[in-house]
Amino acid sequence: MTEVLIVINPGSTSTKFAVWSREYCVSEQVVRHEASQLAPRAVDQFDYRRELIDQALEPLLKDSEVIGVVGRGGLLKPLAGGTYLVNQAMLGDLNLPTTGNHASNLGAILAYHYAQRFRVDAFVVDPVTVDEFLPFSRPSGVVWFERKSRSHALNIKYSVNRAAHEIDKPLSRTRFVVAHLGGGTSIAAVQFGRIIDVNDALAGMGPYSPERAGALPIGPLVKYVLESGATYEQLIHELTKRSGLMAYCGTSDVREVMVQIRNGNAQAALAFGAMIYQDAKEIGAMAVALQGQLDAVIITGGLAHSHDVIQTLRPYIEHLGPIIVYPGEGELEALAAGAFRVLDGVEPPIIYV
Repeated sequence: MTEVLIVINPGSTSTKFAVWSREYCVSEQVVRHEASQLAPRAVDQFDYRRELIDQALEPLLKDSEVIGVVGRGGLLKPLAGGTYLVNQAMLGDLNLPTTGNHASNLGAILAYHYAQRFRVDAFVVDPVTVDEFLPFSRPSGVVWFERKSRSHALNIKYSVNRAAHEIDKPLSRTRFVVAHLGGGTSIAAVQFGRIIDVNDALAGMGPYSPERAGALPIGPLVKYVLESGATYEQLIHELTKRSGLMAYCGTSDVREVMVQIRNGNAQAALAFGAMIYQDAKEIGAMAVALQGQLDAVIITGGLAHSHDVIQTLRPYIEHLGPIIVYPGEGELEALAAGAFRVLDGVEPPIIYV
C-alpha cells in the first residue's frame, strides 16, 4: 500500500484535486462546475462540490493508504507562512458571515471532511492571508484602513523555495521579486523566505490583470461610485471580474487577445502592452523594497506559459538580475510538499488560534 495525500484546491468554477505520494503525483483531476449550480457564498457550495469529488475520488485511491488531507487555505486571519492543522477555530472563522467570499475558503472545509472519513489530519499550507509585512508596508495614507497582505502566497512561497534550491543558496539568505501573473496578479518582495511586501491581489491594487482592475485614480473612482447607483456587490463584480483585459478586449484569455493583436486590433495591442508595462513597474517597485539586492526575478502563474508575455516583459526587467520562469501555479504540488513536511517530521504543524 502506497502512503498518499489527498490534495484539494477549490477554484471559482472548478475544483482540482489529486492524490500525491512522497515521490510523485499519482493522479490529478479537475471537476468543472456549472456557475448556475454554485451558491453565491463559497462555503455554501460544500455539498455540491463534495458530491462531484466523491464520484471521481474513489478509483484514485486503489492500493493506497491515505495518511493526510491538505486543502488550499482561504481568507483566514493574518498569519505567518507555514502548514496549519485544520481545527474547529479555523472552520469557525471560515463560516463567519464577515469572512470574505472566496472559493479557497472551501479548501480547509473539504479537507476536514475527507480527513474525518479517513481518520487522519487535515492541513492547509500558506493561505492567501499570509502576512509577513514590514512596518513600512502597512500604512495606506488614511487612518481608516491599512494595506493588507493578501496574495497568491502558496505559489509565491513554493517558487522561492524552488529558486533557492536552483541557485544553491539557503532560503534564509535569499532575496527575490516574485510576479505571479494569472487571472489576478500578485507581485511580491520576498526577503529570506518571507513576503515583506505585495500588492493586495484581492482588492485590485497594483497592475490590472486579465480580469481585475489595478490601482485606480481616487477622484474618478469616488465620482463613479457616487453617480452609478450600483450596489457594493455589483461594483466588486465589475472591478474583479469585468475589468482589465476583459474590459478592453472582451476576453480574459491572453491567447485570444494575441489573436486580436495579430489581426490588427490596436485596442487589444494597447491593453496588453499596458498590462505588461504595469507589471514591470510593480516588479521595479518591489525591487526597490529589497534595496535593489536581488538574487532573481521569478515569473510564475498561468500567464508565464505565454511566450508573448515573457518576451514583452523581459526588456523592462532584465537589468534587475537573472529571470527565472516557473509556468503555472504549482499549487497542488506546493500543498502536498507542505503537508509531507509535517507528516514526515521536518517541521511541526502550526496551530490556528
